[in-house]
Amino acid sequence: MGDPAGCGPQITMRAWTSRDELRLTPFFVIADPRLFEGRIAVQTIDVPEAATDCFNDALPVLPLTIDSFDTLITGQPSGAFAGAIIESIERATAFSLSGTASGVVTNPISKAVLYEQGFAFAGHTEFIASLCQGKNTTSMNPVMMLVGGGLRVALATIHVPLMQVLDHLRPETLTEIARTTDRTLRRDFGIEAPRLAFTGLNPHAGESGTIGTEERDLINPVAQQLRYAGVDISDARPADTVFHEALNGQYDAVIAMTHDQGLIPVKTLDMWGGVNTTLGLPIIRTSPDHGTAYDAAATGSCRADSLVAALQLATELASNRAKAHG
Repeated sequence: MGDPAGCGPQITMRAWTSRDELRLTPFFVIADPRLFEGRIAVQTIDVPEAATDCFNDALPVLPLTIDSFDTLITGQPSGAFAGAIIESIERATAFSLSGTASGVVTNPISKAVLYEQGFAFAGHTEFIASLCQGKNTTSMNPVMMLVGGGLRVALATIHVPLMQVLDHLRPETLTEIARTTDRTLRRDFGIEAPRLAFTGLNPHAGESGTIGTEERDLINPVAQQLRYAGVDISDARPADTVFHEALNGQYDAVIAMTHDQGLIPVKTLDMWGGVNTTLGLPIIRTSPDHGTAYDAAATGSCRADSLVAALQLATELASNRAKAHG
C-alpha cells in the first residue's frame, strides 16, 4: 500500500488501468478498499489466489483497515497511518515467504512518519530483511540495486553521510555485496556469466594512489580475491567513465561506493522508470525509485511509470528464479 496519503493509491490505480495495454501480470494490493472505491472498479479478496480471477475486471484489494481513515488528506502525511503501513508490509512479505505471492512490490513510504511512531528500521529494505530472517536466505545483509536506463547499479553504502562512508567500506562488506550481486544476476536476472565492475571512491579511481589510496589498499585487493574465487569483477574503475562502459555492454552491473555516485546516472537516464530492487533476500522485492511525492499526490498528478516498471521487473525476476529452481 505504501503511505496512503502519498502517491501509492494513485499510481496503483493507474498501473491497474494500464494492465491490458502493458500486459501486466495480475497483482493485488493490501490496503483499505476505501482508498479506491468510487474511483475505479474494486474487488475485495480473501486470499491472494483470488486476484487472478477478478484482475481483468476490478482492482483486487486484500482489505486492511486504516484507523482514523476519515482524517486522511491526500498529500498530508500523518503518523496516524503508520500502523496500517507497517501491517501492509508485514502481510505482503508473509504472502511472498509462503509462496502464495510471487513477490512484493512496495509503494513509497515516509520514514519520518514511521519514526514518529517508534519504527526501528532505516527503511523498507531493512524491515523486510528482518521479516525474512532465517528463511533460507544466503545473506541477511541486503543489497540495494537500482535498475533503469540500461543500467544495473548496486550500492556499497546507502544512506550514509559522505564523511562516514569510509567507516562502512570494509573488505568483508565489499566481498559480500559483490558475491550477492553475482549470485542474484545468475539466478534472478538469468545472466549466466555476470561481469561486474567496482567504481572507485576517489576521482580517476585514485590515479595510482596520487588522488587517494582507497582503491589501491582496499577495493582492488578485494576485487583480486573475488576473481580468484570465480567472480568476474574489475578493479576500481573511474566513476566518470564506468557507467558509459556498462551501457556499452562491458559490464552487467556496477557496484558504486556511494549512494549519489550510483543513483545519479540511473536517474539521469531514466528519471521516471527506475526501479529499486533488494538483493540477498529469499523473496523478490521491488519498488518504485521515488518517494511518497506528497505534492504530486495532492494535485493528482502522480505518474505510475516507476511502479509499472517495478511490477514488470518483479514478474521477470520471479519467473527467472522459478526456472533456476527447476
